[in-house]
Amino acid sequence: MREFLVRTSHKPRPLPAGRWAMTQRWNDLLFAHWPIATAKMQALLPDWLEADTIEGSAWVGAAPFWLDRVKVRGLPPIPGLRSFPDLNLRTYVRDRFTGTPGFYCFSVDSSNLLAVAAAHLVYHLPYWLAEMHLEPRSEREFAFYSRRKFSRKQVIFKARYRGLGPSRKTVEMRPGSLEYFFTERPCVFSTNRAGEPIKANLHQVSWPLEEAEAEIERNDLAAAVGLELPDLQPILHYSRRLAVYVWPAELARPALAARPVTVAATPT
Repeated sequence: MREFLVRTSHKPRPLPAGRWAMTQRWNDLLFAHWPIATAKMQALLPDWLEADTIEGSAWVGAAPFWLDRVKVRGLPPIPGLRSFPDLNLRTYVRDRFTGTPGFYCFSVDSSNLLAVAAAHLVYHLPYWLAEMHLEPRSEREFAFYSRRKFSRKQVIFKARYRGLGPSRKTVEMRPGSLEYFFTERPCVFSTNRAGEPIKANLHQVSWPLEEAEAEIERNDLAAAVGLELPDLQPILHYSRRLAVYVWPAELARPALAARPVTVAATPT
């Protein structure tokens, strides 16, 4: 498998410290985003995260795509991880203590049992095994279907989407724009088995966003976590390909340094 070359020219921040643990490529990705009242979003987050906002709202995004070129550092290509569809429901957050921006996944659905097991074990992400199909209809048009397995509630996502090509707004992605807000996220946050905040640093090469159209026939993802989507058309984007580097999971907060304790003097 050909190695990805790490490029940083398009990123405003340096690479994370240490060595990346895994690389993967995301293909034919749809971003569908809806605004959510900040208080409603905050009620669903761990208390150490705060909802990040833009245009007066928190945001929730559904992202169907398919993965390939999955490589774990130091290991040969793993046959069971060559290519498979994926679907996540995410929101955008900041660590209350450090202010670090990132995203938080409410759910990640995958058709690959090995990927589900590894993500649970290593990154403690809320993965679900699902029956999934992604069918190309043309070079930039796709039909996507996902039905979650082993779930008490039926959770189905069904959509047809297409990329419309880049525009000046999607190519420039200036700070303060929705495109920049959705994509400039250096890490994904989660909680480990001990209940400690953790994060996995990310580096993406790069975000060639396009305008998009989509017909979302069914979307049970948000309702499954207690979110009601507004009766609005989602903000839509499409990305043809995106190389992603993932660093090992680490504690999200630095250890507090020992501090001297001042004790009031007691007269003898």
